[in-house]
Amino acid sequence: MNSLNAQEARDKDRSQRAHLLSIADLDRDEIEELLRVTDTFVEVGRRPIPKVPALRGRTVVMLFFEDSTRTRLSFETAAKRLSADTMSFSVSSSSVNKGESVRDTIETIEAMGIDAVVVRHKSSGVPAQIARWTSASVINAGDGWHQHPTQALLDAYTARAHLGSLEGRRIALVGDIKHSRVARSNIEIFTALGAQVTLVAPRTLLPASLSAWPVQVSQDLDAVLPTVDVCYLLRMQQERMTEALVPSLREYTATYGLTSARADRMAEGAIIMHPGPMNRGVEIASEVADRPSAVITEQVANGVAVRSAVLFTLLGAGRQQSSSAAYAANVSNELSIQTDSVLAEELAHAEEAT
Repeated sequence: MNSLNAQEARDKDRSQRAHLLSIADLDRDEIEELLRVTDTFVEVGRRPIPKVPALRGRTVVMLFFEDSTRTRLSFETAAKRLSADTMSFSVSSSSVNKGESVRDTIETIEAMGIDAVVVRHKSSGVPAQIARWTSASVINAGDGWHQHPTQALLDAYTARAHLGSLEGRRIALVGDIKHSRVARSNIEIFTALGAQVTLVAPRTLLPASLSAWPVQVSQDLDAVLPTVDVCYLLRMQQERMTEALVPSLREYTATYGLTSARADRMAEGAIIMHPGPMNRGVEIASEVADRPSAVITEQVANGVAVRSAVLFTLLGAGRQQSSSAAYAANVSNELSIQTDSVLAEELAHAEEAT
């Protein structure tokens, strides 16, 4: 009877799960709340033992149908720091190669008992469809040209760490806007936080219509650079292109690449960002990528904290306070207590070993 009640409680818990599929699903208060919770996990990452038992007993699945280094490792690290169990899915060694559908794959994995699925897929909309097929929380780790919400959250967090509030700040997104899910998510989060966004790209690398986007557009990087607080570079996504959209990479770099001479003309205190992987010598000069104003590795580090905050918010304590600031403060207190318990366990194990 007890096991039946436990299963019923688990099923009820799952039926109330939330997802993170798009930045558009979050209002400004929810974005601010996630960024405040991220502050707590940045602090957790600096502790001698950067681990808390917040998701002990939970299972998080990494379901990546596309190659990934940063995002996949970041989510795995975040889940493990929260003490969750993880399962990783590799397309190359899965039954997908035998003709199994995405739906059958999801139902097979869910039968093993899972709480969250982190999904990356080459086709837009797949994470949203998976959310209809599973009772687990679904987190979009990138779908086609559509969305990459956790990348946008970590980018906003990193920019705010250097600039303070983004209200009124000027941000240039430079490069392949047309094929970039990062660009779409970042436009949504930066404008939601009050920033002014300018897209800088040749017309062939812009979407056919920009009427729904609250942005300015320019083809003159040299004119835009001195006016911005953030220069956010995007790589040429040649794997998504079906035709030649620029005459050559050499010509693209000459017009839109962030060279040393161009970086020298940026305002004092302005930062350079890139979601990775970088193509050094194309959209960014190698020496520019290594400047102190380039915060690219800091973005990667903040990604672990942001994804910890997302997993904790979806699977952990949840929003129990009406005030998001009170919620973030409660998270900090709870994680401090949990960390003390982890330290106590480690000390006990050390004493037993001696």
